[in-house]
Amino acid sequence: MALYVSPGFSRAADAHLRLALMFKARRHWGAAAVHFRRARLAPHQDATFTRLELSFHAAHLLEARGLRKAARDAYERLLKEPQLSSMLKADVCRQLGWLYHRCVSLGEPAARARAAIWCLQRAVVAEPESGAGLYLLGRCFAAQGKVHDAFIAYRNSVEKSEGNADTWCSIGVLYQQQNQPMDALQAYICAVQLDKGHSAAWTNLGSLYESCSMARDAFACYNNGGPRATLANAPLRQRLAFLRAHLAHAPMPSVTGKRRPLPSIEEAWNLPISAEMSSRAPKAAPPPYPGAGAAAAAGGALVKREEPASLTPQQLQTLQYLQRNSHNLSPQQQALMQQLLSQYRLSQAARARAVAKSESSTSGDSAESLAEDLLKKFSDSQQPDIKKEPVMKSPQSSSNEAMLGGRQPVVKLEPLKTDPGKPVAFHIGMTAKQVLDACKDGAGPPSAWSVLGDARAPPEPPGVPPPRLSPEQLAPSAPFVYVESKRDAFSPQLQDFCLKHPIAVVRGLTAALKLDLGLFSTKTLVEAWPDHAVEVRTQLMQSADENWDASGRRRVWACASHRSHTTVRKYAQYQAGSFQESLREERERGAAPAAGALSDSDGRESGPAKRRRSARMLRFGTNVDLSDERKWKPQLAELQKLPAFARVASAANMLSHVGHVILGMNTVQLYMKVPGSRTPGHQENNNFCSVNINIGPGDCEWFGVPDAYWGGVRELCDRHGLSYLHGSWWPDPAELRAHGVPVYRFTQRPGDLVWVNAGCVHWVQATGWCNNIAWNVGPLTARQYALALERYEWNKVQNFKSIVPMVHLTWNLARNIRVSDPALHRAMRTCLLQTLRAAAGTLAAVRARGVPVRFHGRARGEASHYCGACEREVWHALLVREHERRHVVHCLACARRAEPALAGFLCLEEHHVEELAQVFDAFVLHRPAPPPHAPPALAAPPALVAPPAHTPD
Repeated sequence: MALYVSPGFSRAADAHLRLALMFKARRHWGAAAVHFRRARLAPHQDATFTRLELSFHAAHLLEARGLRKAARDAYERLLKEPQLSSMLKADVCRQLGWLYHRCVSLGEPAARARAAIWCLQRAVVAEPESGAGLYLLGRCFAAQGKVHDAFIAYRNSVEKSEGNADTWCSIGVLYQQQNQPMDALQAYICAVQLDKGHSAAWTNLGSLYESCSMARDAFACYNNGGPRATLANAPLRQRLAFLRAHLAHAPMPSVTGKRRPLPSIEEAWNLPISAEMSSRAPKAAPPPYPGAGAAAAAGGALVKREEPASLTPQQLQTLQYLQRNSHNLSPQQQALMQQLLSQYRLSQAARARAVAKSESSTSGDSAESLAEDLLKKFSDSQQPDIKKEPVMKSPQSSSNEAMLGGRQPVVKLEPLKTDPGKPVAFHIGMTAKQVLDACKDGAGPPSAWSVLGDARAPPEPPGVPPPRLSPEQLAPSAPFVYVESKRDAFSPQLQDFCLKHPIAVVRGLTAALKLDLGLFSTKTLVEAWPDHAVEVRTQLMQSADENWDASGRRRVWACASHRSHTTVRKYAQYQAGSFQESLREERERGAAPAAGALSDSDGRESGPAKRRRSARMLRFGTNVDLSDERKWKPQLAELQKLPAFARVASAANMLSHVGHVILGMNTVQLYMKVPGSRTPGHQENNNFCSVNINIGPGDCEWFGVPDAYWGGVRELCDRHGLSYLHGSWWPDPAELRAHGVPVYRFTQRPGDLVWVNAGCVHWVQATGWCNNIAWNVGPLTARQYALALERYEWNKVQNFKSIVPMVHLTWNLARNIRVSDPALHRAMRTCLLQTLRAAAGTLAAVRARGVPVRFHGRARGEASHYCGACEREVWHALLVREHERRHVVHCLACARRAEPALAGFLCLEEHHVEELAQVFDAFVLHRPAPPPHAPPALAAPPALVAPPAHTPD
C-alpha cells in the first residue's frame, strides 16, 4: 500500500525486498522474483541493505525454486566481488557448500564433496564465531565417513551455539553408528529437549530403542515425532502399525525382569545431564567425541558407508511375519529376520539424517540449505548502518516500539513529499483548457492521479456479503437458455439474459447459426498447420471435485502443473493415443466405452494408497494462438456468424477499441484436452467477460462463483498459503460453501457456449476428449467498465501487471463511441480527467528538470507501453534513457527513483496536447433525440425457451 499511495516512495527498495522475502517464504516464486528485480532497480541511497546482499537473496531464491545450477553460478559470481563483507561471504560459502553437498546434478560425487568441504571451511574462516558452518561441515564429513573430523566439527559447533538441536541430533547419529547406544541416547535427548518437535531426533531415538528391543519406548518416540515424521514415510507408518498391534497383545513389562540395555524414555528425560543441558550448560552435556572404541582408537579412519537401501514392501511384510512368529523360526529364518531388521534400522537412520532439516523450512529441497530466516537476518543489527529516527527515552516508547527480529526498530515511513502548489479542485465538468491551466498551478501529487478519482480510497477485496445464504442458495442451479432459431440468437433478450447472470450456458446457439465447429477439430488443425505451437501443462489426473497432494493423504488447494511446449501434430498424436488407450482399458474390463466420460481409474478411488497407485499424469494443450488471420481465415470467418455481443471483434466490444492485439483477449485461443485437463481458478484479466465454446466430442465440467464473493475466495486462498493472483489453485466447493460462498456447477456439452460475466471466478475440468475455443469481450456497460477499472487499480496495489491498458483504451473509446449511459459516462470522464491531469503533471515535472521533450506519436497497431521497472501502463509521456540502444520505458516515479534529477532521460510524447483536449471536450453525455412520432407497435420477438431450473447431468 505504501508503494501504491506514493509512487515516489524513497524507501521503495526496502519495501520491495521485504515483499520479495515474504513471497519467497510463502513459495510464491514468481512474485518474489518480480520484487527482487524491482528492488534492484530502485535507488539504494537510503536502503538498509547493499546490492550485494540483494544479489545473495536473489540467488537463494533460485536455489529455493530448484534452479540449482543457476544458483551455483550466482553464488560463485558473488564470491568474486571484491567488496564482499566477511559476514556475507560466510553466508554465500555456507549456501554454496551445502548446495554442492546435496545436489547430484552439480558434478561427480568426489568433486562435489571436495567443493563442499572447501566452501564450508572458507565459511568457518570468514565467520569464526558462527556455529552454522561448523555444523554443516560436520554433516559433510559424516557423509564421507570421516567420523573423527565430523565429531571435531560438531564439538566446535556446540561450543559456539550449544542450543542447536540439529547438531545434537547429528551427534547422536554418529554415536549410534559407532555402536555407543548410551551416548547416542543422551545426544538425542539433548536434541529433543532443545526442540520438542524435532521429528528426526524422535525418529532416530525410536530406532535406537527398537534396536535394543524396547518396543514400548520405540513406539512412544515414533509417536512423539508427530504427523510430519510419518506423512511422507510409508515404512515408518507401517512400522508404527505393527508396533501398535504387537503392543496391544504383549504382556506388561516385569519390574523384576532382566536389566534393560537403556533407560526408558521417562528415565532418560530426567537424567541430570539432560536437565543441565536444557539450561544451556554445555560443560555438563555428553562429550561430543566418543571416549572409547576401536574406531576411535584408530583415529576414526572408518570406511565410508553407502546409504542403505529402504526395504521393499515385500521385505517389510516378510519382516512383520517373521517377528510375529519369532518363537517358531528355524536358524535360517532367524538370521533372515536379523538381517532385515538391521537393514530397516539403518535405512530409517539414513532417512532421518536426510530430512533432519526439512521441518522448519518452506522451500522444498532447499529446506536443507539451512539458510536462516532471511527476514530476521535482514533486520539483524549486524547489517550495514541504518538511519534511525531519534526515539525519546521513556517507558511508554520503549514498551511500544515496533521491532523486527527482536533487535532493530522498524524503519518508519517518512512523510510523503509532494510538489508545492496551491490545491485545486478538479471535477469532470471542467473543460480541457481549465484542466491544463489548473495543472500549471499544480497537478497535485501522483498519489492523487488514480483513474478512480482522487477522492476514492484504494480498492480492496470485499468480504463475504451478508446475509448468510441458505444451503439451497449456496448451490444454485446454473442459468441455462436454449436457442431454437437464428431469430432467437440475435434477439436482445439473449444478451440481456447473459448480462444479468454471473455465468450462463447457451445451448443450441451454434446449431441454430449453423456454425461449422469441425473447423476447430484436431483433425482440421493438423491438416492446416501441423507445426503450430502448443503450450502443454502436465497435470495430475483427479476427479473434478477433489484435489489431493502428492502423497494422496491430504486435500489441498494448490494445483500443480509443469509447462512445456510441443506442436499441434504431436499433441494430436497424444490426444488420439490417450483415447485409444482408454478404449482398450474399457474392453479389457468388459464394459462399453464412454467417449466423454472419465474412467474409474482417474483417481476417484478412496484411500491414499489407491489414489497413489491409480495416479496418472496427463498433458493439457493450452493457449493455442489463432490470431493470425492468414493462417486461420476460415476459422475466424466462421465465428463472425455469432451475435455481435459475443463476437471476437465488434463495435460493441470494448476490447475491439484497444487498437492492438492482446493475445487470448481480443484474439481467439484454442485448448486441446484429454479427460482431467484443468484450468485452475481465476478471474479473467481486468474482469472482462469471456466466451467459451466446446467443440467436442467430450464434455467439460464448470464451477463458478459470483463476482460479489471473489473476496471470500481470496480469503480462503490466503488461508491455504496461495497467491490469489500469482498462484495456481483448485478450490474445494464444500469449503467455499461452508465459508458462505455460493458455487455454480454444471456440464458444458459439445456446441454449448458458456458466457462468463464480468468478475466471475471460475475453474474448469474436461471430463472427455474435447477442444475448446475462447476469447474475451467487453460489453459497453457501466458495470463492466467499473469492474475493469477497479481491477486495474487493485493490480497496482498488488504489483500485478494489467494486460489491458485501461487508460489507452478509455481514450480510444472516447474517440470512437458516443455514450448515453450516465454512469458509464461519469466513470470514463473521471478517467479522462485524471489521466490528462497526470500527463500534464508529468510534463511539468520533466520540463522543470530540464529534460528534453520530443514528439514521438503512435504507429498504427503499436502496442501500449509499460514501465520496465514496475510494469504499470505508461501513457502519453514516455521516459527513456537518451543513450540506450534499446529504449526501456519508465514511468515518472521509477525514473525519479533511478535518477532523482532525471539526468540522461528523454521524454517522448505520444499525442499532441491539442488533440487530447479536443477528445476530452468532445466526450459528452449523448442524449438521443426523441422520435418525432411514435412508430406503430412491433410484435415482440419470441421469448427464449428456458429449461426448468436444474443442473443437467
